[in-house]
Amino acid sequence: MLFTYKAITRDGEEKEGSIDAVNKDVAISSLQRRGFIIVSLEETGEEGGLFSKELTMFQKVSNKEVVMLSRQIATLFDAHVSALRAFRMLATEMENPLLSRTLVEVADDIQGGMALSKALSKHPDAFSDFYVNMVKAGEESGNLNQTFLYLADYLDRSYELTAKTKNALVYPSFVIATFFVVMALMLTMVIPKLSSVLTESGQEIPAYTKAVLAISSFLTSYGIFFLILVAGGAFMLWRYAKTEQGSLALARIRLEIPYIGNLYMKLYLSRIADNLNTMLSSGIAMVRAIEITSTVVGNEDYRQVLLKIADDVKAGSALSGALEHHPQMPTILVQMVRVGEETGELGEILKTLAAFYKREVDNAVDTLVGLIEPIMIVVLGLGVSILLASVLVPIYNITAGI
Repeated sequence: MLFTYKAITRDGEEKEGSIDAVNKDVAISSLQRRGFIIVSLEETGEEGGLFSKELTMFQKVSNKEVVMLSRQIATLFDAHVSALRAFRMLATEMENPLLSRTLVEVADDIQGGMALSKALSKHPDAFSDFYVNMVKAGEESGNLNQTFLYLADYLDRSYELTAKTKNALVYPSFVIATFFVVMALMLTMVIPKLSSVLTESGQEIPAYTKAVLAISSFLTSYGIFFLILVAGGAFMLWRYAKTEQGSLALARIRLEIPYIGNLYMKLYLSRIADNLNTMLSSGIAMVRAIEITSTVVGNEDYRQVLLKIADDVKAGSALSGALEHHPQMPTILVQMVRVGEETGELGEILKTLAAFYKREVDNAVDTLVGLIEPIMIVVLGLGVSILLASVLVPIYNITAGI
């Protein structure tokens, strides 16, 4: 049920807003836990409704929002604002209703005596295992404000790197999808009308025109079944990708694609080096840092490799020694990590590696974009030319023979 309230804070500030609760008593308890003195509380007569529930289902906390939240928390902690008050304040400022509710629940848990890391761990949709462990390390070291700055910087770098890779593929994907839609419309709506003219003319039809007419006839007659087959295949592939075996197979296929695979490899290596550097700098143990990194690397093949590396390190092996047993880890990375171990500057080496692979990803993306556009123009031009030639050449022959 939805209630609107008017309340006064402990500082004497007037507050108005709405709260979603099972009943009025629960709403009162929730507001009192926030430190509000309730002036009035009225039921709006709405229970959220089906539409509201559907909207909630599609709400999510974006990486950008978590970055901004982390910076705000670090600033408040620097100003010696308590965790409870910081989360209460930020909950009222969030535009995302889901994040606002999450922060209120975190504040309620803190007020109930729960540690901040434990309170955050109850909301995995907003705060990852990596995030929670970083906060836990900050609690243990007493440097929570610095930890949140580390988190904001790391998430910012991670978001920028991933976003650039994805955005580079948006334009080509849109153009290719548009091309296939236009070709499908031509083959199912335009070509069938011209095919009767070509077949009734009695002229010899070129082989490529026969191929186009055959494709057009197939799509016209069995197009719906073809779409169902494609949709079914995509669904089965999606289900297969959800299994451990399927996820591993697709992860390895992704890494085997010429050029694209190399781009993804550099992306994962940059993510691994950056994660390890950030966590080791915050005082998290090596084995735990590797295990957490395996959960956020984003590739099943590398996840399993990292888990094996964690087992080797746990058994007493040096990190560089554990890395060199896996071909997914380049020789340069292994050698750099070994140098870091020998000099006691592993954190700086990992930071350097993360920056190096980030530059490599940036350069690879720029090169890929530069290659895709001319290749795409040539391929699309050939496709359109073949389609037009298959229709226009026979029509020209017919008109020339009249």
